[in-house]
Amino acid sequence: MIDPDKRKAIYCLHEEGMGIREISRRLRVNRNTVRAIIEQKGTVPDAPRKDKKQIDAELLRRLYAECNGWVQRIHEKLQEQEKIHVGYSTLTRMIRELDLGQPRKRRCDRVPDEPGAEMQHDTSPYTLKIGDKRLRVVGSLLYFRYSKIRYLKFSRSFNRFKMKCFFHEALTFWRYASRICIIDNTSLARRRGSGKNALIEPEMERFALQYGFRFVCHEIGHANRKAGNERSFYTVETNFFPGRTFESLEDMNRQAFEWATVRMAGRSVGKTRLLPSKAFEYEQQYLIQVPTYVPPPALSLDRA
Repeated sequence: MIDPDKRKAIYCLHEEGMGIREISRRLRVNRNTVRAIIEQKGTVPDAPRKDKKQIDAELLRRLYAECNGWVQRIHEKLQEQEKIHVGYSTLTRMIRELDLGQPRKRRCDRVPDEPGAEMQHDTSPYTLKIGDKRLRVVGSLLYFRYSKIRYLKFSRSFNRFKMKCFFHEALTFWRYASRICIIDNTSLARRRGSGKNALIEPEMERFALQYGFRFVCHEIGHANRKAGNERSFYTVETNFFPGRTFESLEDMNRQAFEWATVRMAGRSVGKTRLLPSKAFEYEQQYLIQVPTYVPPPALSLDRA
């Protein structure tokens, strides 16, 4: 490899009228190499990397469309379905080179975490294609703030009874609960007031005590008090939905269960590379263990 200064010298001597043979003799460079450098005007050519990963552009465009532009999900599908292993930064460069999409804005700030301190619950409505129809569903998500453990389930509607059923299912699965659960000022659990002055429905207070926690409403306008849950729904929208199809609500919930309790629990998060499943093992000493048996919620139906 001829260094840049020597290449410039060869081209300058040529421009001054010196012949190729003389340049070759004086600088001890092969004549063919001298000719090539003169053709390149003394510049260093951009040689393509031999180890550079190549992925079919049409495949990337198809996955980009299927995953609504979410690169993390594209990265997963390349590895799992196409058996193509490529670095995340390399993939983002390839997508930029194809002029696909624009940078996405992130939301919600990080807040300090304390083991066992709290879990967070929220719901979010979606209209999605399930089977051959577009249906409105409600996603319900429980999030342990310290360990980042999640539980996710979808239903066609959401009321107080379904809220109880969701908590029962999630907490009996994880077997532990935090001391408090941050919720918004929903009437499903709140009788009156808001924020720190909110009065929780006695029915919901009794329900929560069975598992060892209590409901706490965040202040109105302070939705970022549930920032972890907000980020979790953001991850649902950018990593769970893209590139997946759902044959039925049952199929959707099977996939949601595996995604939340296996895939996301085993994926490191943040700059600390925290692994939720390992963090949850550590956090358990600070959590409240759910009793071996808690009676499932029941709905009384009055017959006229």
